Amino acid sequence: MPDNSHLATPLEGQCFCGAVHYRVTAPAKWCAHCHCSMCRQAHGAAFVTWFGVPLSAFCLSQGEAALQWFDSSHAAKRGFCKQCGTPLFFHGLRWADEMHIARASLRQGKVQHPSSHVFYDSHVAWANCDDGLPRFDASNQLMP
Repeated sequence: MPDNSHLATPLEGQCFCGAVHYRVTAPAKWCAHCHCSMCRQAHGAAFVTWFGVPLSAFCLSQGEAALQWFDSSHAAKRGFCKQCGTPLFFHGLRWADEMHIARASLRQGKVQHPSSHVFYDSHVAWANCDDGLPRFDASNQLMP
């Protein structure tokens, strides 16, 4: 039986320069790699690994003045540190009761391993993702 004790561990993270800190007091609901074009461009990466937590379990513990929100679409915004530029958060109407957090920003605590690739229909061909995880398209349909 797998050890899932880390799923209830408090999670803490921060931006690169340390101006923005957050704390999560509940286990992550999910963890996945996102391949959408907006995440790729905002992070300058082939894909971004996010985890989602209930909005009520998320706390900005330091750096409210350093946190900048950008409306990346009419239905979503992205939070980043305006001092160092670290992309940290995603919050959108589609998942209004969740805060999505860039997994690489964690400093304490553990989150489950990613369980899928999402928006895989827009992935870049130059990044190898042959990890056996299920792949979903933009409409959340399982891809072959």
